[in-house]
Amino acid sequence: MKAFTTLEAPALALIEDRIDTDVLFPARFLLIMEKDGLGRYLCYDRRFDADDQPVDNPVDPALAAGAGIVLAGREFGCGSSREQAVWALAGAGITCVVAESFGEIFAANCLRNGVLAIRLDREAIGQLTDAAAQGALSVDLPAQRIGRGDISIAFDIDAPAKERLLNGWDEIDTIMARAATDIDGFEAAQRRAQPWLY
Repeated sequence: MKAFTTLEAPALALIEDRIDTDVLFPARFLLIMEKDGLGRYLCYDRRFDADDQPVDNPVDPALAAGAGIVLAGREFGCGSSREQAVWALAGAGITCVVAESFGEIFAANCLRNGVLAIRLDREAIGQLTDAAAQGALSVDLPAQRIGRGDISIAFDIDAPAKERLLNGWDEIDTIMARAATDIDGFEAAQRRAQPWLY
């Protein structure tokens, strides 16, 4: 997983509530087994009609401009637990999502895949939306700030999640960083006590 420290990128504004995982990654694509390339299915039903023809939408222009941030309302990523929703976001180049709240499993999947999920109130998201209309937003994870120009908004993130993102650690990396000495000690003791296992 790639480390996340800072980001400067345009934002895709999807300012509405309860954008669920089926909007982000429609269920009919769940049989696609290849993780790479899922970005093309992000918000597919908002980007294409029933005949798979492109329609006017806010997603494509933002992605074409290099959007790396999504701004949203309440309960972003609610619904089913499909991790493909986060894979589609990441595959489209999105590495930060800012919303009033998130589906619990979706937020965990963001962390698992190196996507920073920031919770802010509606007023702060409104300020960021206005700022994003003027150009790229900046995210500084070490300083826990997001904004543009004179607008700089603090955000909270728990220390273990911040550590994982800053280091690009998955669950195994995290365990090894925190418990490698204990694991090595256990293996050495077990090797002495039960050498036939080795």
